[in-house]
Amino acid sequence: MAITLTDPAAEHVVRFINNRGKGEALRLGVKTNGCSGMGYVLEFADTVDEDDNIFEDKGVKIIVDPKSLLYIDGTELDYAREGLNEGFKFNNPNVKDACGCGESFNV
Repeated sequence: MAITLTDPAAEHVVRFINNRGKGEALRLGVKTNGCSGMGYVLEFADTVDEDDNIFEDKGVKIIVDPKSLLYIDGTELDYAREGLNEGFKFNNPNVKDACGCGESFNV
């Protein structure tokens, strides 16, 4: 499987990297966090580690470390604006349960 982006997510990432003036890719991972166990980590990467998995969708490179890939393989990353709020949304087919606030999940 792979990690994919919706058109709005890809446009946001490309715009951000261009405005930033540097960046190799978008790094997506997970860490122990929140009341459900795991939370997403999203950052812009300037380097790629030797053991990273690299996916490319809509012209954007997405880097995932091997441990995180177990939990997020098949995830689609979306970017949405709802009223005054905007941000990334994770459509992860592996999620079995999520906390009420949406900050953490478990598989």
